[in-house]
Amino acid sequence: MTRLGRSAVQVSALGLGAAPLANLYSEVTDEQAHDTVTAAWQRGVRYFDTAPHYGLGLSERRLGAALRDFPRAGYTVSTKVGRRLEPLDPPDGDDLAHGFAVPATHRRVWDFSADGVRRSLEASLERLGLDRVDVVYLHDPDDHAEQAFREGYPALEGLRSEGMVGAIGAGMNQAEMLTRFVRDTDVDVVLCAGRYTLLDQRAGAELLPAALERGVSVVVGGAFNSGLLADPRPDATYDYARAPADLLETALRMKAVADRYGVPLRAVALAFCAAHPAVASVLVGARSAAEAEDCAEQFAVPVPAALWEELREDGLLPAGEPSERSSG
Repeated sequence: MTRLGRSAVQVSALGLGAAPLANLYSEVTDEQAHDTVTAAWQRGVRYFDTAPHYGLGLSERRLGAALRDFPRAGYTVSTKVGRRLEPLDPPDGDDLAHGFAVPATHRRVWDFSADGVRRSLEASLERLGLDRVDVVYLHDPDDHAEQAFREGYPALEGLRSEGMVGAIGAGMNQAEMLTRFVRDTDVDVVLCAGRYTLLDQRAGAELLPAALERGVSVVVGGAFNSGLLADPRPDATYDYARAPADLLETALRMKAVADRYGVPLRAVALAFCAAHPAVASVLVGARSAAEAEDCAEQFAVPVPAALWEELREDGLLPAGEPSERSSG
């Protein structure tokens, strides 16, 4: 377990991202969701991340139900604020436009105000069935920077000082604004999705060094860039769209190197994310017990130093990546 920044909150090196449990793209049953969380727990996962956005609250409800099987002191939960859910009466179709195969029972309202942050967290606690969460992130404030920094972040500071949450931060699919959070605020942690991977090292330029300097932890999500690095093939996705031909070629070349060492590309992708000393945890999404078990197995695979060196020599990774903390 690793402590997040200067907080008392601890996370496991591998965390479970609970978006897939909310019918991401296709249906997952309640039983499958429960079994996924249980399988992750059995493999040592103690950090679980969710958000109201995921399935219009379904992820929070399913995660909370599954975690009731385990002692509250034994796990860490993070959720997010910035999108409030307002009921639709009657429901209006489905939510597939946002990626979730659920009825459109609510609409999302962007709200990084102080009042919105507190209302969102209270609703999340109700859905989770918990009296507290350990970590709260400002979720995707890309187009709402002014309100997020002026109102949302101070509200999180207030929640932390009141003891309602243990650690605070921001979660985004970019590195630049997260670097601003690290440098200009007193966040404990930032969640960076898809920007520190085998195919995209943008977070390595400024975000990760700044986090190390400031004593802020980084949680990395999107290790597989939405699929390409899990299974590179012509119809694979990259950042939730069809993978461009050049990135598919790069991923296939990486896979060929990994194959020569008998290491699955999935294991290399996860090890890369975990290698940097600023990284406290790697979040991986799973929609079944088998996927959760596979992620844990791949995370435990040692990656030899010679494999990293060959990737660098072939121009597939920049010099110096991954960091010295990598295995081998």
